[in-house]
Amino acid sequence: MKLALFDFDGTITTRDTYTKFVISNASIFRLILGGFLLSPLILLNKLKLLPSPLLRPVITKLAFKGTKVDDINQRAQDYVHKYLPKVIRPNMLCQIQKHKEFGDHVVVVSASISPYLKIWCKGLGIELICSELEEKDGYFTGSYVNGDCSGQRKADSIKNTINLDSFEQVIAYGDTKEDHAMLKLAHESYFRGKPFSANDC
Repeated sequence: MKLALFDFDGTITTRDTYTKFVISNASIFRLILGGFLLSPLILLNKLKLLPSPLLRPVITKLAFKGTKVDDINQRAQDYVHKYLPKVIRPNMLCQIQKHKEFGDHVVVVSASISPYLKIWCKGLGIELICSELEEKDGYFTGSYVNGDCSGQRKADSIKNTINLDSFEQVIAYGDTKEDHAMLKLAHESYFRGKPFSANDC
């Protein structure tokens, strides 16, 4: 059996879905407060002075701390069924289906958050490793269970969850530097649709 690892945003999709989900589900008050508090950090991120893996948890905390799990999950259902089909790359969806038809083990590995990714992956019958939102007493705490699933943490999460030695071949697909560590784990890797080499880092 082969293992196929797919990044989500930018690889399976044509654009970032994390930011859209946050903006679509945060209250007006949180959006205004976030715009006021986070604008300096967002500017630093745009200038490449603050990495996204450091910014995302701050945004997530502000957007989801104290929100009801059931409410966000219901909105995630709508997001998956109404919005995601508009941004899913048909060729990548086809690639996932081909892997499944060949009997390969398919896993989405993403820095995006769990509410909508769990629903999308369950609908396709594939597994998920992602930035999972922590729940307590029916509410989201705003924190991640195991941190932002990007960069080296993405690779470590794969190794901690999956026995890579049990697969005859590992194939990985990504589109940003945050995926490089994951791509290096694979025997065959693709970066933005083209063969990837560790020398490309």
